[in-house]
Amino acid sequence: MIDKGMRSDLGRVRGLGSAKEGVNHWWMQRLTAIALIPLTLWFIISIASLSGATHAQTIDWLSAPLVAVFMILLVASTLYHALLGVQVVVEDYIHHEGCKFVLLIGLKFIFLVLGVSAIFSLLKIAL
Repeated sequence: MIDKGMRSDLGRVRGLGSAKEGVNHWWMQRLTAIALIPLTLWFIISIASLSGATHAQTIDWLSAPLVAVFMILLVASTLYHALLGVQVVVEDYIHHEGCKFVLLIGLKFIFLVLGVSAIFSLLKIAL
């Protein structure tokens, strides 16, 4: 007889663990990685084309609506992707539940502050 454990057939097919978010976390990590490929290429090409530009020219470039939108997408995707990666590391290697909880909350707060600050700065330049 095959031991099915305590999980239903549907639970095994969905691949959800006890936290009920493992598959979503995995997908979000992959989707942000895919989104970062074209955004990073765009950013590298754009920065290379700005070599030798003055501060005013760079500000003018960042003020363009499409550039501002792409920069916000790049910042948001990068920070979210990084948060997901750091969260996995903390969950895998920090074994004390109290420390893990505090660290995860602190990391989410830090990444949120970084994201809001970066997006606020970009919007201040663009508007």
